Amino acid sequence: MPNFTLTSSAFADGGAIPAQYTCDGAGQPPPLQWSVPPAATRSLALIVDDPDAPSGTFGHWGVYNIPASARSVLASAPEAINDFGTSGYGAPCPPKGHGRHHYRFKLLALDADRLDLSNPKVAELEAAAGRYMIGSAQLTGIYERK
Repeated sequence: MPNFTLTSSAFADGGAIPAQYTCDGAGQPPPLQWSVPPAATRSLALIVDDPDAPSGTFGHWGVYNIPASARSVLASAPEAINDFGTSGYGAPCPPKGHGRHHYRFKLLALDADRLDLSNPKVAELEAAAGRYMIGSAQLTGIYERK
C-alpha cells in the first residue's frame, strides 16, 4: 500500500507534544502538514487516538472529507465526535501519573470522493475510512502528565 509522510512543525515523530497542544495548555490542535498522497487519492481522513488510555484506545480527533489537494487540515472539513463527547480536537490529557501516552496522528488516503457520515464517532469514522483506504501516513507524539 503506498505511503506518504505526515509531519508537524510542533514536534518530531516519536517526540514530545508541546503542552500548548494538550489539556495543560491551550488545547489547540498542532499544525500538521503532509506530502503528496498516492495518485489515486480522492479524499483524506485524519484520525488521532491514544492506544495507551486506561479504558482502551481513546479517540481524540477525526476529520474527514479533506480534499486530496489539501496539504493541511482545513477548518471547513467535517469533524467526528471524539471520546470526550464533543466534535473537534480533544487535546491529549492522560491521567496524572499514568506514564507516557502515545498519540497516533493517522492520515488515510481514500479512493472515495467523500464519506457520507452523520456525526460519526472517531472509531466509526476510522472503520468507514478503512473500507476506502489506499495509503496512509502516521505521526506519533508522546505526552505524560506527572
